[in-house]
Amino acid sequence: MKADQLLFEDWHPVAALEDFVPGRTFRSRLLGRPISFRKEDGVLSGDWGDDGKSQPLSVKEAYGAVWASFSATPRELFPVPEFAEVDRRVVSAGSTRVNVSGPRAIENFLDMAHFPFVHTDILGAEPLTEVLPYNVTHDVERDEIIATECRFAQPRASATAVEPIETQYTYRVTRPNIAILYKTCPPDPSRWDVLCLFVQPVDEDWCIAHTIMCYVDEVNTDEQLRKFQQTIFGQDLMILINQVPKRLPLAVSKENPVRADVLATAYRRWLRESDLRYGVIRD
Repeated sequence: MKADQLLFEDWHPVAALEDFVPGRTFRSRLLGRPISFRKEDGVLSGDWGDDGKSQPLSVKEAYGAVWASFSATPRELFPVPEFAEVDRRVVSAGSTRVNVSGPRAIENFLDMAHFPFVHTDILGAEPLTEVLPYNVTHDVERDEIIATECRFAQPRASATAVEPIETQYTYRVTRPNIAILYKTCPPDPSRWDVLCLFVQPVDEDWCIAHTIMCYVDEVNTDEQLRKFQQTIFGQDLMILINQVPKRLPLAVSKENPVRADVLATAYRRWLRESDLRYGVIRD
């Protein structure tokens, strides 16, 4: 099947559970189509299309978000087992509408080189600007892009950090518009904090970024965790809204990668080989 058909039949995030009010109808857009969904008496339901021509929308709750699909039989959602661990905090850092395509937003999330310059004195600081070598693989069985052994010296790696540390990262790209970051957990270095960027492709040039945290943290309040992550995203937002073009170019000749862009390059190649067209520029 063509990649865009798979996109149409897949699950997509459409709201953070923290913002979802039972009994209220939520209206949004997904892949250029109007959608609505609601929860009545504990039952989720939804529809899509213009008034008078609506069709059923598949909806469900998972990983701190509400998910929707145009298909009556969507593919199985990717696993994130950390959300089942009872001692974790699941907190939404908000849902932000951004004037770029979903893949543009995901690529920015995968970029470590901007840490010292955009997130100065938080996720990085000069003169420690080098992105050290890391490994990128394609998990063929799950069809995911995985980056491991990512390291970066960070003045304040998270809301729980009390001193500068070398933060370890692992990235998973599970769908064209879904990226999950596993990073050093300062209170318990034997475990990972999990930060999810669930991007809703509103249309080809607009998206909504739903940021969900799944952290091991007994110190900070939800509001403190949310404020820290919103500060980070607010700094990224200034980069995103100035991206030209709004859709992500996939041709190697369009934007020149460097060594630090190994993950982004693998992501673009993965999209190109999947024949995806929605939200990207292929040639």
